[in-house]
Amino acid sequence: MSILVLTSDTLIGTPATGNLEYNGQFFGTDSNASRAQLQRIASGTAVASTSGTSIDFTGLPAWVKRITVIIKGMSTSGTSNPVIQLGSGSVTTTGYLTSTWQANTTNANNTNGFVIRGTTTAALVQSGNLIINLLGSNIYVASGIFSQTGGADSIIVGGDITLSGALDRVRITTTNGTDTFDAGSVNILIEG
Repeated sequence: MSILVLTSDTLIGTPATGNLEYNGQFFGTDSNASRAQLQRIASGTAVASTSGTSIDFTGLPAWVKRITVIIKGMSTSGTSNPVIQLGSGSVTTTGYLTSTWQANTTNANNTNGFVIRGTTTAALVQSGNLIINLLGSNIYVASGIFSQTGGADSIIVGGDITLSGALDRVRITTTNGTDTFDAGSVNILIEG
């Protein structure tokens, strides 16, 4: 029988085999009584995408194995496509092997990030998710689906990037880096 302890925010020592304890995180033990942290899904803080040229989520913990970038109603002031970039120590702006498909209009290969729009009209608004998974050896693979108003299209994006170290940051910007955000909000979920 397993035991779940939620009455204290301090460790209760090494729990018996199969037990769990709570200290802001969940911990479990295996048959050798070694403790392993069981990661949970954690949410960042939603950020309004109504100004500025980029939105950064930094300081991601080393245990992160999956990140979901969530975009709702995001729009930009110009015709440069929105792009999601990853980084380890700094944002990586080259070396991506990605492709974007926009229903009934365009296909595009990209090397500067995960581009989430194919056409270039400032009035278009995107909503959707990009899910980024650690494959191993600092290789991250992403896929996502977005809706786009104004053009009433769906956008599919996928690809990969090899970083110099463990991913610790995500940036949402535009391919030219100078168009500004003027609507919507973005957030991330992280999982271990």
